[in-house]
Amino acid sequence: MPFKVLATETINYKALDADIYNAIPTEKVDGTCCYVTTYKGQPYLWARLDRKPNKQAEKRFKRFLYSKENSKEFIWNVEEDFKSIPEYWIPAKDIEQLNGNPVPDENGHIPGWVPVEKNNKQYCWHSSVVSYEFELALVLNRHADDPGLLEISAVPLSDLLEQTLELIGTNINGNPYGLGSKKHPIHFLVPHGAFQIKNQPTLKHEDLLSWFEGCREGKIEGIVWHCNDGCLIKVHRHHLGLRWPIPETYMNSRPVVINMNMNKFDCAFDSKSLFNHFSKLDNQKFGRLKDIKLDVGI
Repeated sequence: MPFKVLATETINYKALDADIYNAIPTEKVDGTCCYVTTYKGQPYLWARLDRKPNKQAEKRFKRFLYSKENSKEFIWNVEEDFKSIPEYWIPAKDIEQLNGNPVPDENGHIPGWVPVEKNNKQYCWHSSVVSYEFELALVLNRHADDPGLLEISAVPLSDLLEQTLELIGTNINGNPYGLGSKKHPIHFLVPHGAFQIKNQPTLKHEDLLSWFEGCREGKIEGIVWHCNDGCLIKVHRHHLGLRWPIPETYMNSRPVVINMNMNKFDCAFDSKSLFNHFSKLDNQKFGRLKDIKLDVGI
């Protein structure tokens, strides 16, 4: 039976413990989570891959969840209860460990990462935003000197080490930002916490609701509060009974400049790569992010 998670009128005790009133509110970006860390001696992009239980273990776990005697903790056998994973899979950093094994979360999953190999078709859209040859990533961020402006740039992967980012674009999550086209797809990496919310609503249910519905800056998927203790508190439009995706988003209606820093990097990109297409648009400004269209004949 499907169910919805909805926000209540009161603030969760975990959010209060993390001092949400003094946290930094940022835009929750709708994509797929990635991580940059070392692989084969160089900075690499890693894709999110959760280790999930096999059928037998999942049945046991569901029986436990639906049973009345829920006071006890479910006991996992990490070595036998989970599906096999790629050789180079690593668990996410903040996962609790028990006897040297990662502990599954409340959904019975173990969040983790796999390296994005250049020719792996399963992760072809991840591959399109990195160049391992030149150790660069294609990044969408706010412009350093103009907070109202977005910037697309080539960033050294080494500058992103140990960061998590969101991959967004044409072929990710149904393309809520209307980027690119089927013929000429566009993808970027967005660092988590990149877009700080300036005119944030108060933490009252009705104020959040009216901010999401009536404010231009509220045309986003959700808010992530970055607390001083490292805790992240999230609210999604769905938690407030609101629709997502929506036709016009705040992100895709913002102006953007392309700054590929080609004077810094001596790179001969593959002619079909996104890096090559964007280097041909270097220093151009667009009125809205969604106005960028790649024409192979540029």
